Amino acid sequence: MKISSRFSVAIHILALLKMTSRKIPTSAYIGSSVNTNPVVIRRILGMLKDAELVAIKRGTGGAYLLLSTDDITLLDVYNAVIANSESDLFNKQANPNYDCPIGANIQSVVEPAMLAAQEAMQFELAKVTITDITNQLNQNIERQDY
Repeated sequence: MKISSRFSVAIHILALLKMTSRKIPTSAYIGSSVNTNPVVIRRILGMLKDAELVAIKRGTGGAYLLLSTDDITLLDVYNAVIANSESDLFNKQANPNYDCPIGANIQSVVEPAMLAAQEAMQFELAKVTITDITNQLNQNIERQDY
């Protein structure tokens, strides 16, 4: 199972907000960098706004960071854009056959490993900030000709 692309797009948005020379980039401008429709950008910006990571300027439009990128971790981004119903990395089997000894017990046997994997992922995401991402982006950009 893959994590929703909202996560990587949200990271892209936050990195762009940190790195752009535009004071308050619009969803159209951000969408051109992400290569997606501004409507998608506005939807994800709304999620980031609800998580109090960005603010959105009404009227002429645009978005800006509310926090220092030193204070925004990838775990914060993950929690902001992955809805609660999707926040578990692994989905449970919907309807195992409880009349079968394997079906009746499989979830309780597998769930601890799945939970440990999710906790490990979250631990790793918490160690990386948007500043870390933008620093690496700057290094990559400096090595390339644009």
